[in-house]
Amino acid sequence: MALAPNAAYAADEQRWSALMVSAQAGDEADYRCLLGELSEVVTRYLSSRIGFHHYLDDCVQETLIAVHQARHTYDSNRKFRPWLFAIVRHKAIDALRKQKSQQSAIDNHPELEQHDAGAEQLENSILSGRLINSLSAPYREAITLTKFVGLSTSEAAAQLSISESALKVRIHRAITQLRRMMEADTL
Repeated sequence: MALAPNAAYAADEQRWSALMVSAQAGDEADYRCLLGELSEVVTRYLSSRIGFHHYLDDCVQETLIAVHQARHTYDSNRKFRPWLFAIVRHKAIDALRKQKSQQSAIDNHPELEQHDAGAEQLENSILSGRLINSLSAPYREAITLTKFVGLSTSEAAAQLSISESALKVRIHRAITQLRRMMEADTL
């Protein structure tokens, strides 16, 4: 007998919250299970909203990367779904904007269709988290909360228990460090 939609929703909420708490404590099996379930849910959610476009898989992967990078921000005293879908919405918007701007750039500059391997390697470094993970913890948290999770500066500052201006300084310094690392990677 299948669970009613509200019961299934509540069961998912409890299971995902428990799996995330376990993953935060270092349980890799629970974390793999959580990411597997979230992958299916995020794929269904995004495909119902943006359709099965060629960039759907990329958007799902970027969302899971953002969940991974922001997992330490999940508070078990709060509901899991709003935390998750805030990330999903922001990554979907980012993917749609990126797709639109890339298509616009290609339409306006056909010579940009040529593939630049160095740019792809740099983008892969950013998406894999290599550059983000090389930042110090305060800078990494500031960037993750504002740029990946999509919190406002006031929300992120409250989450980190610092002033909004201190958060803005961290973001600025993190971006400066990322820019330097990216320039060093391209040399």
